[in-house]
Amino acid sequence: MKRKISLFMIMMIIMASLAACTGEQNQTQTPDQPGNETPQTQEETKLPSEDRAGNEITIPENVDKIISISPSNTEILVDLGFGDKLVAVDKYSADIEGIPENIPFFDIMNPDVEQLVALEPDIIYATGMSMSDGSDPFKPIKDLGIAVAYIPSSDSIEGIYKDIMFIADSLHAGSKGQELVDGMKTKIDEFKEISSTIENKKTVYFEIAGAPKLYSFGSGVFLNEMIEIIGAENILKDQEKWVAVSDEVIVAANPDVILTNVDYIENAVEAIKSRPGWENVTAIKNNDVYFIDRNASSLSNHNIIKALEQMAEVVYPEVYKK
Repeated sequence: MKRKISLFMIMMIIMASLAACTGEQNQTQTPDQPGNETPQTQEETKLPSEDRAGNEITIPENVDKIISISPSNTEILVDLGFGDKLVAVDKYSADIEGIPENIPFFDIMNPDVEQLVALEPDIIYATGMSMSDGSDPFKPIKDLGIAVAYIPSSDSIEGIYKDIMFIADSLHAGSKGQELVDGMKTKIDEFKEISSTIENKKTVYFEIAGAPKLYSFGSGVFLNEMIEIIGAENILKDQEKWVAVSDEVIVAANPDVILTNVDYIENAVEAIKSRPGWENVTAIKNNDVYFIDRNASSLSNHNIIKALEQMAEVVYPEVYKK
C-alpha cells in the first residue's frame, strides 16, 4: 500500500506557513462584449506592479510565452483561455486538460533554471512552495529581467478571487477573470441560500492525510469555509490552519460525516471505515464516509466549486438534490 503523501497535501501544509499577500489589487474592468471578447484581446487595464506575495514585478505588455510552475495556476491560465501560450508547466500539471502537447515539465521545488531561460518566457507564474526552504530558485531568472510572479496558495476564498484576478489582469484579461470570479460567487450564494434553511447542522471531519499521521484543518482555511457554506460544522473549527490530529480527538468529537481527499492510500474510505477504535463513531456506524476529488479540494482556484458540490451532495443528500 502506497504511503507516500501526495504533493498537493504537502503544498497545502507548507503554504499555510508562508505569508500571503494582503494588499488588494485595484481592478479596472472593461464590460464584456458578447461574442467579441477573447483572452488575446487586450483590455485597457493597468498591469499589476506587485505579485500576490507582495514582490515588485514588471510585467510585459505583450505576453506570448507563459510558464506555470503550479497546477493551481495552470488551471486558471487554461480556463482564462491562455493554455495555448504555455511553453512549459510543472510535473503536476501534466494531466490538466488544455495544455499543449509535448511541452517540458519542471520540478516545483528544484526547477532547471537554464532550461527555463532557454524557453525565453515572457512571464513565469510560480507558487510560494518553491520558496519553502527560504531560498528563491527563480532569482537568477529575475536577474535576467524575466518576470516571475509568485502566487502563494491562498487560505481563503476571498484570496482565491484575488489570485484569479491577478493572473487575469497581468494578461489584460480582467473581464474573463471577473467571469470566473462571478461564477464562483453565484454558485456559493446558491449554496448559502439553501444552507440558511438547515437547522440541525451536521458535524464533519475532513481528513487530508491518513493513518498513521492524521492531518486536517481548523479555521483560516478555505476548506473550512466550504464546510460552513454548505451548512455543516467542522469538528476542528476551534483550531487554526492545518493541524495534526489523533484518533482520540476524532473519536471524542464523534463526527456525523467523514470526508477525505487522500489519494495516496488505496481506497482511503474503506481504510477509515476499518480503522481500529473508530467503530462507534456516528459517521462510521451510518456509513457516511466519502471521498472528495483531490485536485478540486486541494488546489486553491475556481475549481473548488466542484469540491463544494461534492461535499454538499454527500453531507446533505436530502437537501442538495441534483
